[in-house]
Amino acid sequence: MNLKRFVCLSTCSAVLALMPVLSPAQSAAPAKSSAPAAGSAIAPGESLGALSNLLSQEVIGAAEAMPADKYDFAPTAPGDFKGVRTFSEQVRHIAQANFHYFHGWNVAGEVDPKTLDSLKTKDELVKALRDSFAFQQAAINSITPENAFNSAGGPPEYKLTRVSMAAFAMAHAMDHYGQMVEYLRMNGITPPASRKQ
Repeated sequence: MNLKRFVCLSTCSAVLALMPVLSPAQSAAPAKSSAPAAGSAIAPGESLGALSNLLSQEVIGAAEAMPADKYDFAPTAPGDFKGVRTFSEQVRHIAQANFHYFHGWNVAGEVDPKTLDSLKTKDELVKALRDSFAFQQAAINSITPENAFNSAGGPPEYKLTRVSMAAFAMAHAMDHYGQMVEYLRMNGITPPASRKQ
């Protein structure tokens, strides 16, 4: 799927998901129970933040599951794998992207993604990944009904808003998480999210 289609689909999905929040006929009061009643309003930052939290647990779990001596693993054969990222480069890329996507949102903990280029060890990379997801979580938590559809910058043709940027960031991480899962399985490791509880 190309980026334009994805951004359009993400934005449309977010608009539909936020209609109860943006509708004046809906109550803005949060539900009292742990599971909101169907049709009740949920703040956009709270809703997107819950998804981001679940995703971060899966990605960080995968990063922790790969042994340090396998962090330079990349598939070789059979197939055409010339130039693919190593496992460590997948982890670094997600961390850098998380900091990049939410740059300028005035959220504490912002890091220049280029500073992560020098990280080499598993411990350094997992810490950077954790920090990047904490930064992403804080940025997503800052999304309100009032600012959800404010411009988030980026290429003008993508018409990115805070909501669509959050959706894109999560989809991007999930794309690379899928690759990390394959790398784990190629090394005989069951991803933590796939293990029986």
